[in-house]
Amino acid sequence: MNLRISTIITNPINKITFKRNTVENSKKENNLEKTPPKDSFEMSIGYINDIHGQTNNMMRILSGIDGDLKLSAGDNDIGDEKNDKIHLVTTKFLNIADIKGSALGNHELDMAQKDCIDAINRFNGELLAINFEQIPLDKQNSEEIKKNGRADLKNHLKKSTIVEVKGEKIGLIGASPMDMLERLTHPNYYTDCSVADLDDTIEAIQEEVDKFKEQGINKIILLSHMGHKRDVKVAEEVDGIDVIVGGHTHELLKGIKEGENLFYSKSGEPIIITEAGRDGSYFGKLNLTFDENGVITKAQNNLGETRLFHKNMINQYVFDNLLGVPERVGYVKEALPPPESLAEENPHANFVCDAMREMTNSDIALWHHSGVRNFFHEGVLDSRDVKDMAPFLDYVVVANVSEKTIVDSFKKAIEVTYDSPAHKPGLLAVSGLNYTVDPEEGELVEMNFIDKEGKEHKIDVENPRKDKFYRVVTDEFLMSAGADYDILAPDELYIEKYPFDKDVLTCDYIKKINEPIVINQLGRIRFKLDD
Repeated sequence: MNLRISTIITNPINKITFKRNTVENSKKENNLEKTPPKDSFEMSIGYINDIHGQTNNMMRILSGIDGDLKLSAGDNDIGDEKNDKIHLVTTKFLNIADIKGSALGNHELDMAQKDCIDAINRFNGELLAINFEQIPLDKQNSEEIKKNGRADLKNHLKKSTIVEVKGEKIGLIGASPMDMLERLTHPNYYTDCSVADLDDTIEAIQEEVDKFKEQGINKIILLSHMGHKRDVKVAEEVDGIDVIVGGHTHELLKGIKEGENLFYSKSGEPIIITEAGRDGSYFGKLNLTFDENGVITKAQNNLGETRLFHKNMINQYVFDNLLGVPERVGYVKEALPPPESLAEENPHANFVCDAMREMTNSDIALWHHSGVRNFFHEGVLDSRDVKDMAPFLDYVVVANVSEKTIVDSFKKAIEVTYDSPAHKPGLLAVSGLNYTVDPEEGELVEMNFIDKEGKEHKIDVENPRKDKFYRVVTDEFLMSAGADYDILAPDELYIEKYPFDKDVLTCDYIKKINEPIVINQLGRIRFKLDD
């Protein structure tokens, strides 16, 4: 049975009625009025953001996403040429979902420019970026163009577009993140590109809004991959935007709350910001009523939790034709829900760490929470479900790492995570360790090594040993690239490097267990709370 998004609502709210600079909770609990006055217009927006190429979540979202207009805030895709099949599926998903417009996110540029253009051409909607710039090809070095696969990318993007919903024209504008070029898989592919700073972007957005107004279009939506703080600044400084469909910082904005995702423009008109977390774990539906001047008077923001929706079997057949039929590897008897924050313990990631530790005969296994892109669903488990946990191809590596290096890395991870409003890059999932965090201070309090017999051995986090080494397994991104943490070991110190990612070891581990698995691996991260 394919459920509608309105049947599963996270943190349901009463319909919000807007007045100039005021918010009222309506006592009516029904959706928007069935017979609105002639001087009002009702529409709904189905929205997604930061899907990151999660194929299984795409199939679940297709069973539930609904709206008169469906939009994306970007980062629909993920990965470079190693993920070509994922790119095809991502575009297929956007087209089946009837996404009319998407912001250009940083992960759209994980691939070469020519491949990005191919993806744009496959997309039935519009990819929008008002602040993306590129040096014209005729002003570039021909050798650089050939070497890095340069193409005329900017001319395949639009600043804005106009769509029609129930006879009304709606203006769409797109904006890319200021830190886009710092987050690319292959930065050398895009050294001829740049993104305008926030002030210039705000100015460009206002100019585009004014153009829409001159055409009589008074319902305007910004598709933004700039991040929540920048979206708030846009809401406060740009006059004429009604909705910002946001992404990039992976916020989970439930309902409508003044000061969080409801703001007022300089002229007193309400602006609503949406964002549905990351990796397709949620998707949204925003119900709106506008008055004759295009000002929002009522709104309701609902989030659907993707894991509660079944895969659409017809779409699964379509995806299988592109990706190949996955291998059945086991059965999940029970699974705890995934955490909502990168600063919470993740039992799904801990299970993968158990698999890495066991299958490589290591003392300790680690995985950074920001690298975890999905979770285990109850029921039949196939190789694609497991791959969705770690869609990037980051080879598994093993190295001898000193106790001091491990402790210092954890201290840095905790400090950086709690300094970030979105808790990026997140805590570390573990096997063979447990540790205690003070979330108020953002500090590591205690740590214990757990040997193969299950015995705890206390590690002095204030004076960790430089001469004590552990066999540590993780992916190459965390081990030697840092993954926003301190590196654990350079590649010349690897003991082993496997020609595959964590998903292969996890599938082998599940088959080795050969019985229904339970995902409840908690208690490895403890939190010191004030009395």
